[in-house]
Amino acid sequence: MYQRILVPVDDSDTSRQALLEATRFCHNQHGKIRLAHVINLAQFTWGGAEFVDVGELQGNLRQSGRTVLEKAAALMQENGVEAETTLIEIWGGTISSAIIEDATNWPADIVVMGSHGWTGLDHLLLGSVAEGVVRHAPVPVLIIPIKRKK
Repeated sequence: MYQRILVPVDDSDTSRQALLEATRFCHNQHGKIRLAHVINLAQFTWGGAEFVDVGELQGNLRQSGRTVLEKAAALMQENGVEAETTLIEIWGGTISSAIIEDATNWPADIVVMGSHGWTGLDHLLLGSVAEGVVRHAPVPVLIIPIKRKK
């Protein structure tokens, strides 16, 4: 059984579904879950930043990230699982690379994450963090697809 489970989280339904799936790995066992949220602080340093307080925007981004992690940890606790949290700050680069680096350094046995399931133009324009993680992760990756309403 997996003992160290990394769960990248954001504030989406797919992330919530991945959290719930991760609880199935640890419920009544001694595994550890680490919830990770990645923020890109460099996004406010390019074009137009002279008109706003970059420090304030970055502070708001950090607070938003902490809130995402607190909600995710609370959901895990409601399901009987204690989880540690980490806010990963990057300055450019990709979110998937940051997740892979954390999976390596922590070290995780598996990564459990949601996928929005975008295809076509959406996928081309928005990319896929899950796809980037799957392609380069040093450990198995379990992708939880979004449950579409019928």
